[in-house]
Amino acid sequence: MWRRYLLWFAQEHVDFRHAEMQSILSMYNIPIKFIEKPCIQKPYWIVEFPSDECVKKITSRSVLLKNCIELWSRAKTDRQLHINLKKAWENTSSKWIIPENSDSVASDTHICPKDLIQTCCDSGLSFKIVVETFCKHFTMKEKVEKIENFSYLPLEGPVKLKNPDVTLLYVEFYGVDPNNVPEQPHDVFFGKWVADGQRDLIQQYSLKKRQFIGNTSMDAQLAFIMANQAQVRAADLLLDPFVGSGSLLVAAAHFGGYVWGSDIDFMMLHARTRPTRVGQKVRTKEESIRGNMRQYGSQARYLDVVVSDFSRPLWRDSLLFDAIITDPPYGVREPAEKIGIERENYTLSEDQLPNHIPAKVEYGLPHIYGDLLHFAARHLRRGRRLVCWYPLVREEYKEEDLPSHPCLRLVANSEQVLSKLTARRLLTYEKIDDDVPASVDRNGGAHNFREKYFSVGEVSRRERKEKQALELATNPYWRAARGDVT
Repeated sequence: MWRRYLLWFAQEHVDFRHAEMQSILSMYNIPIKFIEKPCIQKPYWIVEFPSDECVKKITSRSVLLKNCIELWSRAKTDRQLHINLKKAWENTSSKWIIPENSDSVASDTHICPKDLIQTCCDSGLSFKIVVETFCKHFTMKEKVEKIENFSYLPLEGPVKLKNPDVTLLYVEFYGVDPNNVPEQPHDVFFGKWVADGQRDLIQQYSLKKRQFIGNTSMDAQLAFIMANQAQVRAADLLLDPFVGSGSLLVAAAHFGGYVWGSDIDFMMLHARTRPTRVGQKVRTKEESIRGNMRQYGSQARYLDVVVSDFSRPLWRDSLLFDAIITDPPYGVREPAEKIGIERENYTLSEDQLPNHIPAKVEYGLPHIYGDLLHFAARHLRRGRRLVCWYPLVREEYKEEDLPSHPCLRLVANSEQVLSKLTARRLLTYEKIDDDVPASVDRNGGAHNFREKYFSVGEVSRRERKEKQALELATNPYWRAARGDVT
């Protein structure tokens, strides 16, 4: 018999929720049944899985999932929920039952099989009941009153507040608008806690605590989401071709991947760039990508990083990766460059070669993503994934304009809003064909983000600053303070 569960998510990065969950389910080959269609306005899913083991595999990876409970009862009011639980003790069927004459919508109310409750009633099992609310605060007195309402449950074991054998969870959901909280909850839930998600990783790997970071270091939560969508597993070989300060390598190594990186920025890879932390004037000797891996106990899974120009790949054709996760430079906070020179017929003499530092030219975004997808088609194992960010102007977004390749299938596409004008999308591609054409149109997308960012976004900001300066300069009170006028 499949069991019914309540998956409770953090109400952040909502657009990434489905992509992360589907990646984890696919990675572990876990079947799922939706009792109701997931709604973006609700921070929970009601689903069925074959066993608790399936749930524990999911919670061992997800950073967007807060916790999961084995659902015993759901209703629109606490009164109906208690009625359902009392009837569940009389339920001799092994199936869920829709009660008659309930005071809530029938499809949203059910009675669980009796044996779910019986498993927690042994006198040798300690327990506790936890009360949680979403979008409303309860005092401790109110929580205790809610807990005492469950005194009819046939729980024979002792109450234990710290590390009990069984944790029962009562949740009241008041919507997602903190400025319009109703008097009564929209939904109430009760069941047995099964497992928590990996939310602790967000603080454990926070950039605030990390030794080495740069201007564009990836937020820890987003880095773990990327690793999940890339389906990184133990002993996987992974590459970040625009590695920067190595944040994505840290997340992938946590899940057991062996990580490799490359970047054209010599100074960043050698930790010689200007420090990004406020008040720090020089970098310490401990700051490096290797130092970050050592900090988190993942040094054994760190292969190395190399200085290289991605437009001129240095990897041999037979090398295959299990995953490629990366955040290419957009040309805004970090330059998007490749080796080259704009002068025609430029040559170097032999005397100049030993001390020559190659010149760089702009590496346009369509070329970056065209090269990236073609590289993934050649160097990914079949069935494995490329996960990358793609910046764009929001009002011009069209899915058909995204980068594409005949050997790759787009399996996930989530948006992170950056500003009123701009956003970036986390694109996940799966390799579906090993027969890579010798010559293929490298479709790197139709967006030229950098050009549009500065022509649409930055100009308007500059104009606002100039307008403010002009208004300030012509303000008589400001001029009087300077002594220009009386």
